[in-house]
Amino acid sequence: QVQLVESGGGLVQAGGSLRLSCAASGIILRINRMGWYRQAPGKQRDFVSDITTSGRTNYVDSVKGRFTISRDNAKNTVYLQMNSLKPEDTATYYCHVSTYSGTDYWGKGTLVTVSS
Repeated sequence: QVQLVESGGGLVQAGGSLRLSCAASGIILRINRMGWYRQAPGKQRDFVSDITTSGRTNYVDSVKGRFTISRDNAKNTVYLQMNSLKPEDTATYYCHVSTYSGTDYWGKGTLVTVSS
């Protein structure tokens, strides 16, 4: 079965940095986009960033200039470097993978807490 294993969450002070990783394993055919969503307590899950196989990236406006997404296609791994973190970045971050056939996969989430 497909598994997305996230790591790198934790507690950090405002202005600090964290790096999230998500490794996809199992039978994943023709991965298209890999990316991240986040869900703050009591709120809906929102898009943060994604990256295509060719390296094209997308970011939500609130993280542009602070977060950088990258991926290693050989390892089916996506990374999210988060700098200049703010308390409003506090959320559970979910890895998301989509294939060219339209199948979506989700990780279980990793908690990021930014203290003020």
